[in-house]
Amino acid sequence: MDLIADFHIHSKYSRATSGQMELVPLDKWAKIKGIQILGTGDFTHPVWFENLKNNLEPAEPGFFILKDRERNSKGQTRFILTSEISCIYKKSGKVRKIHMVFFAPSIGAVERINKDLAASGANLKSDGRPIIGMDAKDLVKIVLNAEPEAFVVPAHIYTPWFSLFGSRSGFDSLEECFEEYSKYIYAGETGLSSDPSVSWRNSKLDKIALISSSDAHSPAKLGREATVFDTEINYEAITGALKAKDPKRFLYTIEFYPEEGKYHYDGHRDCGISMSPKDSRRYNNLCPVCGRPLTIGVLNRAEELADRPEGFKPQNAIPFKSLVPLGEIIASALGVGPASKKVSMMYDQLINNFGSEFDILLKTSVEDLAKSAPADIAEGIRRVRSGQICIEPGYDGVFGKIKVFSEKEKDKLSGQKTLF
Repeated sequence: MDLIADFHIHSKYSRATSGQMELVPLDKWAKIKGIQILGTGDFTHPVWFENLKNNLEPAEPGFFILKDRERNSKGQTRFILTSEISCIYKKSGKVRKIHMVFFAPSIGAVERINKDLAASGANLKSDGRPIIGMDAKDLVKIVLNAEPEAFVVPAHIYTPWFSLFGSRSGFDSLEECFEEYSKYIYAGETGLSSDPSVSWRNSKLDKIALISSSDAHSPAKLGREATVFDTEINYEAITGALKAKDPKRFLYTIEFYPEEGKYHYDGHRDCGISMSPKDSRRYNNLCPVCGRPLTIGVLNRAEELADRPEGFKPQNAIPFKSLVPLGEIIASALGVGPASKKVSMMYDQLINNFGSEFDILLKTSVEDLAKSAPADIAEGIRRVRSGQICIEPGYDGVFGKIKVFSEKEKDKLSGQKTLF
């Protein structure tokens, strides 16, 4: 059975997150999305960690379920203890800003990690994603000393501002960042503006698994990216599949179309300038309007580090599937905004009919969809599955714009609905 996992999320104790990022709404939305394994996020925050201890109970080794729920009920969400930490420090004459996601196998492990981090001077109360003025290598050392089975994943590895390879604050290799601790880095997170094909061009990354997660700040954003397994449900099985990059256990990742991410292209948001890497080079990476430096995006940075041609795929690479969130497909088909009541009503109807968002996007036939939904929504899902969409790439913090239907097609569809 495929197990869909979303490891990297946040609680309501992180900045700029929804007040609904609590366990019961997360459990509810995981079922709606079709997620079986969900990260807790923010286990370093004292209040959230107490919440986790009080409201979760052990299930399989390293996994937890909500208390007072039937343990083996169909679709019961399994929670895995995870947390993102931000390191901001200076190294080799440059300010570095690195985000990492940590997995822990038990409540006791988290208690030891948090205790040692607090003893090092970290202020864990300040934010669900704490900012620590510590070298990333030293942070990994503290965590692994506290819990050898902890699992470390550099987050959204190409994002400009806060990542391992970010153009504004990152490094050029795993070894440059983590030094002797790079051997304990078994996986990296692609991030919304990247997908595995971007990293396949860098041969130095062949040794690590490329995983995907939503980095959700609200329950409805769960599962916009995810990682899919066929393993036993326990901590060791999941982390072991990633360490081994075993294609029989680590099946594929679910990705945003990376152009939709808000840092795919280079650009300057204040001036409304978006550029491909080729165009940026023509302007020496400077904004042609104001002359200030462009924010160099994922595509450009990945190309800078690449030692393989575009389109290269390593042997035995773990595959991926690119999707557009169901609400966006419905909105495009209906010609309304994603937050409209029409979209919400149709979304709920489809979930009621077919079980979960991932069932609809990945498994249900277009013919079956067309029996319970307007034909244009079924057609939109077919187009997304086959990559027949148009995207205006995101840049400098601006999300890309997905077009499942052209303006001409939208007008035609709108006219048909009005006539009907």
